[in-house]
Amino acid sequence: MPPTSKSQQKAVHKYVKNNYDRINLMVYKGQREIIRNHAEKQGETLNGFVNRAIAELMEREGEPLPVHKKNENEE
Repeated sequence: MPPTSKSQQKAVHKYVKNNYDRINLMVYKGQREIIRNHAEKQGETLNGFVNRAIAELMEREGEPLPVHKKNENEE
């Protein structure tokens, strides 16, 4: 995969800034790697796993998250 140009990096940063919120999550030392390894076993990224876990728990608790619909420019 070729390196990304500065303009590509800037475009990605702008897209992320306009379409995502960040949540800083703290876990005890060593848990991040345990969680990451579990996510990879499920075929997910750490971020994807955490998002799925939150969505599934909220669904069970009766307050589902709105479905995010990818726009045509997203993969």
